[in-house]
Amino acid sequence: MAVIPDAIIVIDNFHVVRLANDAMEKARKGLRAELTLKQKRGLMHDRFVMLKRKRDLSDEERLNLDGWTKYYPLLGEAYRLKEDFFGVYEAKSPEDAARRFEAWRDGMPAEIRPHYADLIRAFTNWQPFILNYFAHPVTNAYTESLNSLIRVMNRLGRGYSFEALRAKILFTEGAHKHTLSRPKFERRREPEREVAEPAMIGYALADGVMPFGKSISVPRRGGRTDGHPHEPPGPPKNYGADIATLIELLKAGRL
Repeated sequence: MAVIPDAIIVIDNFHVVRLANDAMEKARKGLRAELTLKQKRGLMHDRFVMLKRKRDLSDEERLNLDGWTKYYPLLGEAYRLKEDFFGVYEAKSPEDAARRFEAWRDGMPAEIRPHYADLIRAFTNWQPFILNYFAHPVTNAYTESLNSLIRVMNRLGRGYSFEALRAKILFTEGAHKHTLSRPKFERRREPEREVAEPAMIGYALADGVMPFGKSISVPRRGGRTDGHPHEPPGPPKNYGADIATLIELLKAGRL
């Protein structure tokens, strides 16, 4: 703030929404004491279903979620609250977001509140900066994702210089498009017609005069450019791999 005193502080929505997912995890883990070993394994297997948005669930995932929430209503209530909190970030203005949050907080059942205590506390303490997002919807997600990717790539080796690490990230084998081994040839347009012009073939004297000979027609191609008519293009420019491609390769374990 000393360097840029007029800057507006905006808390990234990613960090706030993550607290809602953490609360969902606390509710799920709090249920384990009531379950058998087999049920605990099933609940662990379905944890990612409970962290997904309801609109993104597949039919099978929706069926699994309905099974858990039907037999364990508190778990279903925790999931509903998580989804409702995401609705806060659908607000169109800071004032609208504040009203949505207050309605969400005040309508929370007492038995669920301990799981969401960290989220409520953080939103209340940092509310001005959190609400600034709705007036200035900027996020640092791309930069953080890129930094995370660089850290993972750096751990795969040891002692990389900046130049070596940059080259490893941008020019990893398989991360960018391969070019054809044989260069493509550009087919140039052939002339539409040939024009014949007379020429003399014979023996030239010292002064360049043709003393005898006959007139023949020598073809001359109209519109022909210098050089071979089929020339390969220059080598393609390689600016490195796209970040999204690197992330996919990293998740697939191919880097």
